[in-house]
Amino acid sequence: MSDFIEALCNPEILFLRYALLVGLLASISFGVIGTYVVARRISYIAGAIAHSVLGGIGVGLFLQRQCGVRWLDPMFGAVVAALGAAAVIGLVSLHARQREDTVIGAVWAIGMAVGLLFVAKTPGYVDPMSYLFGNILLLSKSDLWLVGVVDVITAGLGILFYHKLLAVCFDHEHLRLRGVHADAYYIMLLMMTALTVVLMVNIVGVVMVIALITLPAAVAGFFAQRLWQMMVLAVLFSMVFTTTGIGFSYMLDLPTGPTIIVFAGAVFLGCAAVDRLRSLIKRRSRM
Repeated sequence: MSDFIEALCNPEILFLRYALLVGLLASISFGVIGTYVVARRISYIAGAIAHSVLGGIGVGLFLQRQCGVRWLDPMFGAVVAALGAAAVIGLVSLHARQREDTVIGAVWAIGMAVGLLFVAKTPGYVDPMSYLFGNILLLSKSDLWLVGVVDVITAGLGILFYHKLLAVCFDHEHLRLRGVHADAYYIMLLMMTALTVVLMVNIVGVVMVIALITLPAAVAGFFAQRLWQMMVLAVLFSMVFTTTGIGFSYMLDLPTGPTIIVFAGAVFLGCAAVDRLRSLIKRRSRM
C-alpha cells in the first residue's frame, strides 16, 4: 500500500485523488440507502433500476452526438431513466394487479436493450464496457461536486425521515393504518435508491451496482442490532471497500470496479462463514 499512498501524495496523479474522494463521498449514500434496501429486501428492484440506467445513458449519448444537443450529459439521461424506472416499479408494486416480478424483469431487460440500441446508433466510438463495469479513475472535479450534491439529497432525506422509512421497511401496513402516507414514503425510498444507483455507474458500472449497494449493508448486519447502527457501519465498510479496491487496482493494474466488488464479496462471505460457524457451536453447546 505504500506505493498507493505515495501516488496519492503525488500532485501529478490528480485522477487518483479524485477517485478516492468520490469513493469516500459516495460511500455515505451507499451506506444509508443500502441499509434501507437490504432491510426492505428490494435489492432486485435496485438491480432493475440500475439496468434501466443504461437506456437513459444511450439516449443521452445519441441526442448529444447525433442530434447536436451538446449540453445534454449522458448522466442526465441516466438520472431521468433511473427516476422513471423507480416510479414505474413503485406504482406497479403498490397498485397494479400484474405480477411485480414480471414488471421488474421487463423494466430490467427493456432498459438495457434500449440503451444498447441507441449506443449502436450513436456516431463515433462508444465503449459500453465503461458504463457496464465503470471506471472510477476517469472521474473529474465536476463528478466530485455531483456526488456531494446527491449525498446531501439522499443521505439527508434518509436521516431526516429515518423513523418513517424504518416503519416502511419493517411495518408498512401499520404505518398506513396510522394515517401516514406509507406509499409515498416507499416511492421516495425508491427515488433515493435511483439517485444512489446513478452514483454507482461511474464507480462499478451497471452490472455490479447491486453488489456495492447491498454488500456493505449486509456485512454491517452481522455486527449491528439497530438499523441506525447498521447504517453507520455500512458507510464505514463501504469506505473501506472502495479505498482498498482502488488501492489494489492501482498497484496490480486491475479494473477498479471488479476489484472493489471482489474484496467486498470476500469480506461478506468470510463474515457469513464465521457467523454460521458460531451458530453451529452454540447449537452443539446446548445439546
